[in-house]
Amino acid sequence: MKLFDVYPLFDVNIVKGKGCHVWDDKGQEYLDLYGGHAVISIGHAHPHYVEKISRQVATLGFYSNSVINRLQQELAERLGKVCGYDDYALFLINSGAEANENALKLASFYNGRTRVVSFAKAFHGRTSLAVEVTNNPKIIAPINANGHVTYLPLNDVEAMRQELAKGDVCAVIIEGIQGVGGIQLPTDEFMQALRTACTETNTVLILDEIQSGYGRSGKFFAHQYNGIQADIITCAKGIGNGFPMGAVLISPMFTPVYGQLGTTFGGNHLACAAALAVLDVIEQEHLVENAATVGAYLLEELKKFPQIKEVRGRGLMIGLEFDAPIKELRLKLLKEQHVFTGVSGTNVIRLLPPLCLSKEEAQEFLNRFRAALA
Repeated sequence: MKLFDVYPLFDVNIVKGKGCHVWDDKGQEYLDLYGGHAVISIGHAHPHYVEKISRQVATLGFYSNSVINRLQQELAERLGKVCGYDDYALFLINSGAEANENALKLASFYNGRTRVVSFAKAFHGRTSLAVEVTNNPKIIAPINANGHVTYLPLNDVEAMRQELAKGDVCAVIIEGIQGVGGIQLPTDEFMQALRTACTETNTVLILDEIQSGYGRSGKFFAHQYNGIQADIITCAKGIGNGFPMGAVLISPMFTPVYGQLGTTFGGNHLACAAALAVLDVIEQEHLVENAATVGAYLLEELKKFPQIKEVRGRGLMIGLEFDAPIKELRLKLLKEQHVFTGVSGTNVIRLLPPLCLSKEEAQEFLNRFRAALA
């Protein structure tokens, strides 16, 4: 059997990591400004993280209901206090796509509707709904099983109000900051109007914080910049620092019913150990505050580069838009300057470094970036 080849890979074999740096099998160091699609929140191979997972592996098999329940309860209590949603409930699963599927399911149970509103260039997972964010005409982005998804322009208040006023929308799902869509930010005005319209029409507001959450924006959730609360929040990526895990944070307006949701591996003992270790490090090393401080520095400095058409983002979630495709520039950064970056479409470089990125490491990136542009 061979692998189903859908991922293009760089010819770089990474064998070691520490903090914001990784090394290949030839001993070459790389500065990681992408963190594996934002999953590396506290840095590669953090010793506290490694120790917590190793201890759990050594002491417990898969099934031990009392231990797993205790770990899940501890995680729920810790996460509620850290993120500011202490009165919400927590449901643990395995991935961001699964988190959004469960969020949409809950919303439909709540008001009995099926139509969903999303926004242009949004991405909410490959199995629930997505918008055509690819330039490859052979790829058709999937939608939910019923096909009832309406896509609106981001930040168009009037279009959003008109759609919700029809009274048949089950849920609105929106990213705190669009990731795959090019690091686009919803405005305060739009998010506050959306919150009001959802309340008035009994529509569930789902905040997809899978990429923009967990401290990446400089607040625990990006939508907290907008001064609103969501009915459901979905998380993944940074929650486990690379360990597969997802979560749904659920408002008290929803009543849990036995059998309503289910999962096989969600909230297992290793995932919970990883997530608790991540919260330990986020709190002890003040990583949310660090993301805000270092991110602000990077944004300010990147705006000084005349080659960049536009710099967008918050915290350590940054998009650099160019007038031309960035494929060659990204390869130059990797091959010559030894920096990992990401992309959003053809013209946007996406930066999603670990939240422990220091100001000195940010300056090192700026130096290497300048050299690549030269």
